[in-house]
Amino acid sequence: MGFTTTKMLAENLKYLRKNRKLSQQDLADTLEIPRTTLGDYERGKTEPNIETLIRLSTLYKVNLDQLITSDLSLQDYEIIKNKNLRVLAISVDQENNGNIELVDTKAEAGYLESFSDPQYIRDLPKIQFPNIPEGTFRGFEINGESMLPMESGSIVICSYVESLNQIKNDKTYIIVGKSEGLVYKRVLRNNERRSLILISDNPVYAPYEISYEEVSEIWQYYAHLSFSDEKKSIDNRVEERIIDIQKNIEEIKGIMKN
Repeated sequence: MGFTTTKMLAENLKYLRKNRKLSQQDLADTLEIPRTTLGDYERGKTEPNIETLIRLSTLYKVNLDQLITSDLSLQDYEIIKNKNLRVLAISVDQENNGNIELVDTKAEAGYLESFSDPQYIRDLPKIQFPNIPEGTFRGFEINGESMLPMESGSIVICSYVESLNQIKNDKTYIIVGKSEGLVYKRVLRNNERRSLILISDNPVYAPYEISYEEVSEIWQYYAHLSFSDEKKSIDNRVEERIIDIQKNIEEIKGIMKN
């Protein structure tokens, strides 16, 4: 076997053993080989002979060719197929529960291109959130001030919406659009026009409309993680607004004097 297949085999052997919660000693005893020999297999230092490969293939119920050439860790990644929205790759843990991947600012551009790539989803960082209900969840880092008082940099934990018909008016969602990219907005449905009206909680930003066809993914707000003192931030914005008003009043007084 070449370097690539040797490395793949080593990774697969390590993955399959850990996935079945076997120690190296347990598996070595089953195969009737020294534990150190198994360790060498998993490090890619040496390769099993054909008899051992067949035993491993039978033990794990894996095709021999897949054992040598395929990345079996991708078995942990499922694809949600949806006729309304796009194909979605998700990752699951050993109990088949969905992980919560985090799409931060740096990952946003890649996410828009690689939504159905299990390899990409696997490499996204994972976050833990207590008492999460059943379902498919993902975390998104939001930026900008369009959804104040939610601070820029907050992480929004959202549940996957499988159909546009499940959208509830006046609730907040992460919308992944084909041309708009990734935005966090309050949503109103317009079934007659087959479109969504996206509204910012910050009134400075005007609402706008996108068609159903422009929507790739929808994620409904469940909770968020904030990393700033929200009250202090609000107080600062109020203070800034008061200063702006005072400046405007002074300018008006100056105009009136002239």
